Amino acid sequence: MKMIKHIVKSPLLVEFGNRVRMLRLGKGWSQINFAINCNMEKSSMSKIEAGLVNVSYLTMHRISTCLGISMMVLCAI
Repeated sequence: MKMIKHIVKSPLLVEFGNRVRMLRLGKGWSQINFAINCNMEKSSMSKIEAGLVNVSYLTMHRISTCLGISMMVLCAI
């Protein structure tokens, strides 16, 4: 029997992911190019934007640096 994994998304992580996506799209970047520029895997960026992972401080710093914004601006949700 195949086990089905239920994922419960945190509203805060979904909101953060939406913010990252909005900022990325505002720069006109594809997700793959953004991930490469952030030195991350596309699958990791996809999970962040979908609100599926709890993002570490270092990853938030990497994303904000890639976007050319402060972490305060990145986290202004």
